[in-house]
Amino acid sequence: MTLLKRSELYEKEYSCGTGLALVLPMAFAQGGTEAKTSTADKPISLKFTSVSVTGDSHTVAMSAFADKVKELSNGSVTCKVYSDGTLFSSENEFDAIQKGDADLAYISFPTLATQKGLEWCSMFASGYFWSTYKHMTETLNGDIGKTKVFPAIEAKLNIVPLSCFYLGARVVNTRAKKIDSYADMKGLLLRMPNSATWLHLGEALGANPTPLSFSELYTALQTGAIDGQDNPLPTDVSAKFYEVTKYVAITNHVIDSILPCINKDTWNKMSDAQKKAVAGAMEYARKVNDDARNAEEAKDIKILESNGLTVTHPDLADFKKNVTAYYTNHPEQTSTWNMDLYKQIQANAK
Repeated sequence: MTLLKRSELYEKEYSCGTGLALVLPMAFAQGGTEAKTSTADKPISLKFTSVSVTGDSHTVAMSAFADKVKELSNGSVTCKVYSDGTLFSSENEFDAIQKGDADLAYISFPTLATQKGLEWCSMFASGYFWSTYKHMTETLNGDIGKTKVFPAIEAKLNIVPLSCFYLGARVVNTRAKKIDSYADMKGLLLRMPNSATWLHLGEALGANPTPLSFSELYTALQTGAIDGQDNPLPTDVSAKFYEVTKYVAITNHVIDSILPCINKDTWNKMSDAQKKAVAGAMEYARKVNDDARNAEEAKDIKILESNGLTVTHPDLADFKKNVTAYYTNHPEQTSTWNMDLYKQIQANAK
């Protein structure tokens, strides 16, 4: 028997074709399946990197994208899919896609907010910014996303956002402390991703935020280096955090999303037909991810309870009041927000 190296376990090669943003409406209008590329298109090889774990819907969506784009491009592009952080860590994948060391990656709004001219992106990950999943996806995958948000990101960086995928409603998951109210968050050593936006969110939640890589999170919970972490329920299940924690508080403090992006130089090498193929394939992958994510959230509470966790339901109105008050009392954190866009989005809340 041939033994595979760890990296080979998570690497899968596909023949796939690609393309996007200004061509999104055309590709979607054609259903994504009619815009097949010419056999004369120059072959392109892509690398898609992610820290999402095997079995997670975002990892499944990567493979779904690769399979679909192969179909739509007549195999004019090959793509290697790397999950589990086997190619780049969460701290390195943004630089990798900017430089072209990776072609595709999931990029968060808090990461984008660390870049000059994009500080306003931090508002998308602030506490209780989005009212529902529908509010988020109809905004970012609709006219506002396609005509205002995505082009503004592309103008500042060497990447092109292709879509917006659902991550889930973030909840608080703790080792030993039960969270029944906002007051219970005081002093909690809460792991957050390492960016100012996330750390400010941790403070807004009343906790003591601690930056830590996702790849180190399970061990940190296991050893007690941190008291808890916040992630959507499907992530808590797929990463098996129920093995090293006891409680989950349904706070739903961020309706979280992630942007699948492509390196701009790679994008510009593609033919129009390949870009249309990528647009259709990414929309297909979004539906695969979002449908799975919503279905998972509906059943994950029972999965966590069956694994011994206690699930609590704190007063969300109290959480929202305190989190909102935090941002009001820290105007330096909201001074970079695009308030015209903020008001337009909030007016559409459902």
